[in-house]
This record gives sequence, structure tokens and C-alpha cells, in this order.
Amino acid sequence: MSYVLYYSPGAASMPVHWMLLEMGVPFEARLVDIDAGQQHDPEYLRLNPAGRVPTLVVDGVPRHESAALLMLLAERHADAGLAPAPGTPARGEWLEWMIYLANTLLPAMRDWFYAASDGDPAGADAVRALAQRRIEAACARLDAHFAGGHAYLAGDKLSTADLLALVLMRWTRNMPHPATVGWPHLAAYIRKLRARPAFIELNEREKLTEWRNDAQ
Repeated sequence: MSYVLYYSPGAASMPVHWMLLEMGVPFEARLVDIDAGQQHDPEYLRLNPAGRVPTLVVDGVPRHESAALLMLLAERHADAGLAPAPGTPARGEWLEWMIYLANTLLPAMRDWFYAASDGDPAGADAVRALAQRRIEAACARLDAHFAGGHAYLAGDKLSTADLLALVLMRWTRNMPHPATVGWPHLAAYIRKLRARPAFIELNEREKLTEWRNDAQ
């Protein structure tokens, strides 16, 4: 199995980068400098016509969409245990969380950050206001889940849903209501996952200094 990850620090490629480190599988990481517009270079567009990250080249074939890549890697490396086994009670919960994060929270994040560029700038404030409500509702839902005594999102161990959720929570750090403020159970979960060695290594590799346990 061979993997080449095209990533940008802190972007939607981050959970895929993290998963590869958690699993300890060999891979090559190639930086896409979004600020310099490298995502629009013809060479990169041949790999990802949408001009976004991540792109994961799997055995020579480029694949896209962070949630799909996480699920694909979990399937290809079932021994890593980052998805509940088919037929187990936690499997349905895992699927629900993965689809919820991908279909509800990720689009709301996109609307928050790109309301003015993706749509009519005149309506950007309204789009961002709706996105903020949806993001904060998601934080409340996560907080309630952990308040119920759950250690992780699906079952009793780390899964791809946790990797995706944590990166999305990171994106709230400069929002009016960050995930670490006002939701104590969610904040404790965040601190626990940020302490994982692979997450610490991920930040080092992507040269990210914000939103780390040792930065507070």
C-alpha cells in the first residue's frame, strides 16, 4: 500500500494527516501552499479538479474528501481499530457521527469562512449568522454526548469520527464562541485528544503552534 498526502496546515487535510500518523503507516506528505495559490496550479488540478485539499494518492489513484478518506483508510487498515467493526453496536453510531460531521458541520464551517466568496457578498452576514448557529448547536450536541459519560464519539475507543471532530473544533478557535468555552464536557474531550502523541506530532509536522495544550 502506498500513500501520498497533499495537505495544507490546519486545513481539511489535517484529520487525514493525523490518521496516517496514528496508524503508523508509511506515507509521503506534500505541502500545498494555499496562500500562494498552489491549489490552482495545473499540476495539482490534474489530481484534484476542485482545487482543494486533501488529496490522498492511494496506490497511484488520487482520492478526495476528508471524511471519505478517513473511512477508506479505516477500511484498508482495519487492524488499526479506527472504526468499529461491521455488525457491532458502535458501528451504527460511528456511521451516524461521520455523516453528521461531513454533512452538517463541515458545510456550516464552509459557510462561516467563505460566505462572501462562495456566494453573494451582500448576503454574507446572514449566511455567517446561520452558520454560527449551526456550529454552536453542533458543539452543544457534542457536549451533551460527553456529559452522558461517553469517552469518545462511537463506542469506547478512538475512531475516525473523533479525528474529524477535533479538527472541526479547532476551526472554532477564533469564532465568537470557541468550542473550548462554555461547553465543559466538550472542552475536556478536546484536551484529552490534544494530548495524544500523534496529534502533538501532527502539529509539529504542520508547524502549528495555536490550539495546543502546551499553548494555554
